[in-house]
Amino acid sequence: MDNDDFRQWSRRAADWGADYRSTLRDRPVRPLVEPGDIFRSIEASPPEDAEPMDRIFADFEEKILPGMTHWQHPRFFAYFPANAAPVSVVAEYLVSAMAAQCMLWQTSPAATELETRTVDWMRQALGLPEGFSGVIQDSASSATLAAVLTMRERALDWRGNRQGLAGQARLRIYSSDQVHTSIDRAIWVSGIGEDNLVRIPVGGRFRAMDTAALEAAIVADREAGMLPAGIIACVGGTSTGGTDDIAAVAEVARRHGLYLHVDAAWAGSAMICPEYRHFWSGVEAADSVVFNPHKWLGAQFDCSIQFLRDPESHVRTLAIKPDYLKTHGHDGIINYSEWSVPLGRRFRALKLWFLLRAHGLESLRTMIRNHVAWSEGLAVRLANEPGFEIVSEPMLSLFSFRHRAATGADADEHNLRLVNAINDDGRIYLTQTRVDGRVAIRFQVGQFEATAGDVDAAFSVITHIARGLA
Repeated sequence: MDNDDFRQWSRRAADWGADYRSTLRDRPVRPLVEPGDIFRSIEASPPEDAEPMDRIFADFEEKILPGMTHWQHPRFFAYFPANAAPVSVVAEYLVSAMAAQCMLWQTSPAATELETRTVDWMRQALGLPEGFSGVIQDSASSATLAAVLTMRERALDWRGNRQGLAGQARLRIYSSDQVHTSIDRAIWVSGIGEDNLVRIPVGGRFRAMDTAALEAAIVADREAGMLPAGIIACVGGTSTGGTDDIAAVAEVARRHGLYLHVDAAWAGSAMICPEYRHFWSGVEAADSVVFNPHKWLGAQFDCSIQFLRDPESHVRTLAIKPDYLKTHGHDGIINYSEWSVPLGRRFRALKLWFLLRAHGLESLRTMIRNHVAWSEGLAVRLANEPGFEIVSEPMLSLFSFRHRAATGADADEHNLRLVNAINDDGRIYLTQTRVDGRVAIRFQVGQFEATAGDVDAAFSVITHIARGLA
């Protein structure tokens, strides 16, 4: 592909992207394909000779697009959003065209310095105090892993990376069962082991950790000769929005000298609205906080910000400085690869900078407030609809519900049939969870271009299909 071809096909791709976004409401949210359909449509062996771009592009439209789930669809109410505001996509075009490897300050000074500035913009926007610095990670999973590794090293007085875990005291990490499974994976990868992730009972509307039980578990583990290392709290857990009392958890962490990481991957975006900050009251006492602008704010995946109260502990845990990665002749610079598990880094700050400037905080606040109000309204409508019950009350824009099965029918099976029928219909997309061991259906509003009409459509689809299954 020469430069003229590159120009032509770049324009074609941009036009395709705009047309795609403008026609999303006409497409089913989830593809109506069977496992293996796409695989079988792709040639079994790689091509020996070059193929024309017209043919490749046509195959993309004919073979690939029909198998895609449309995450930017305004009626995507499943999981949590993975928004990509159009301005963020434009910024990603530029990032892709430059294709810079931004691991060190010297490998792209602008990438490093823009990251420092935009992370501080977000600190201010969320109401976090001065003194927090941060880094843009690829995802909350990486941020949580970095936090767990730092917990481990700090508890072991920095011996773990050097000596390994053999012969060390048995480390313990504490969380509820409402945290994301990325916490389990971080415990595996860190070498701490799943048996040492202590699950604390929860209670109340938001299924918050019982802090008395948390403290008792820490004391009991110390008395048994184990080494408590850290606590992982959540704000807006994936299943039903489980949210810990961060101030109370932070006080337990302070009394026992434990590292506190707060996972607010989804709900953190809502903290640009001052009226929602009570959900993480006390967060200023955390050692590490993660939230994903690539979820609710509209920064294209991947873009996850980890705020740090003491970046030196974090860097001491993760930094490796061979001679070939040193920047000579400059003091006081930041090399963000020393703040991350991967060495390689994309230029993630550019799309966030474009997004914040093109939309401004106030329009983003309006979007989030609308999503919360629409979700709360839908929960009320379903609660008043015969045969429906609200299982978990709205936490911001997330709630869960259940439809009552016929007498003698299996309620879990009935609700799984309902969510599958809704998704097969194609007009909206929902996901299921389990609450207190029983199947429930999750609903969250978060897609960047969703409207009140899309939520009204969801009500119509849900109730119509439920009546058909009754």
